[in-house]
Amino acid sequence: MATPTPAPPSPRRPFLGRLPLPERNYLTNALRTETVGGVILLVAAVAALVWANTFGSSYSSVSHFHFGPGVLGLHLSVAHWAADGLLAVFFFVAGVELKRELVAGELRDPKAAALPVVAALCGMAVPALVYTLVTMVGDGSTGGWAVPTATDIAFALAVLAVIGTSLPAALRAFLLTLAVVDDLFAILIIAVFFTENIDFVALIGAFAGLAVFYLLLRFDVRGWYVYVPLALVIWGLMYNSGIHATIAGVAMGLMLRCTRREGEEHSPGERIEHLVRPLSAGLAVPLFALFSAGVSLSGGALAGVFTRPETLGVVLGLVVGKTIGIFGGTWLATRFTRAELNKDLAWADVFAVAALAGIGFTVSLLIGELAFAGDDDMINEIKASVLIGSLIAAVVSGVLLKLRVRRYRALFDAEELDEDASGIPDIYEQDDPEYHLRMAALYEKKAAEHRRLAQVAGAASSKPDSPA
Repeated sequence: MATPTPAPPSPRRPFLGRLPLPERNYLTNALRTETVGGVILLVAAVAALVWANTFGSSYSSVSHFHFGPGVLGLHLSVAHWAADGLLAVFFFVAGVELKRELVAGELRDPKAAALPVVAALCGMAVPALVYTLVTMVGDGSTGGWAVPTATDIAFALAVLAVIGTSLPAALRAFLLTLAVVDDLFAILIIAVFFTENIDFVALIGAFAGLAVFYLLLRFDVRGWYVYVPLALVIWGLMYNSGIHATIAGVAMGLMLRCTRREGEEHSPGERIEHLVRPLSAGLAVPLFALFSAGVSLSGGALAGVFTRPETLGVVLGLVVGKTIGIFGGTWLATRFTRAELNKDLAWADVFAVAALAGIGFTVSLLIGELAFAGDDDMINEIKASVLIGSLIAAVVSGVLLKLRVRRYRALFDAEELDEDASGIPDIYEQDDPEYHLRMAALYEKKAAEHRRLAQVAGAASSKPDSPA
């Protein structure tokens, strides 16, 4: 009896391989907005630091100026409106982005999603562990363990824009997916660990508003004049419930449909995200940064960042914890799954992106305010440590990325090459017969031109006065 031939092993899935064209186009548009927003965010952070360290009294008076309807429990300071109001727009975009990733993006396939999810979880767990160990050894407060767990994608992309690194699309997608998963767990951390007293009447009202929002979407009711007032009511109820108001933004974002129906060029989620993302990246987050990043950076305060256990824990969590967590989680996930690193890249590239993810700003500042609420001095020191840790991570990752910039530029140029001028990069047309016919015609035209030039050169060389 013949021995049955064993089935060949299934091919290993490429990690950081070429993205499908629709995903690449979506990523390009999304990251372009985030990059511009990141540069604006960088300017806002610098403006906040200059304002706070030159005209500190005016910065404080503006930040603590209160306005809003007190009868609705919304008589808040400018800084409070920025943190609870404007950031709800940011988290709304994060919710839409997460929904899209789950139904149409990198997180749709559980096997493909496992790697970035594991990397993101390790990239949050290790910084929290680093912070906790440092504060326990230094006899400090462990309450800020969540501060170094967040990655700021806009700031990270701003760093890329400044250093001019043409990261391949796969690395950018990996960074964006990490940030999306990171945002999801940051939202859960805020909801679970930073909610104390709950007003159940307001919470039930918020859930009722979300139910109405969901039904309107399901019945394809259209019109911003319906959804914007409803969203404001849901946000106000969520704020008064005691749960952080940004959770309302996430919940509404997750309710949007992000799959396309027949005849649709874009899903409702994609359309709304395209409209709201510039508002989030270009206005909401920079204004939050303007009224959150203004901390005193005197020599004594900067030195204190490296001597106080809480602030040292934040810096080490962002710089060391994030890098080790993401790189280690990624390596372990590929080691124990059938994923295989793209042959055009190296593990040094993953390490550089992991270091870049140590830039924590928006959500880190927010969690710092929640973790040490009521202790203004500690909040300022935590903010300073977030800024310094993010700056160190930016410098380290910038150096690492610069070392590979030629390789990245070559890969980026290959991804963008459109020699037949079809509007689609050539690497996505290798299975299209029409592409090869167009290229054949193009090369034939070039060959004919070179034959003509050869004839002209030959005629010129046969003249009597031509050089020997």
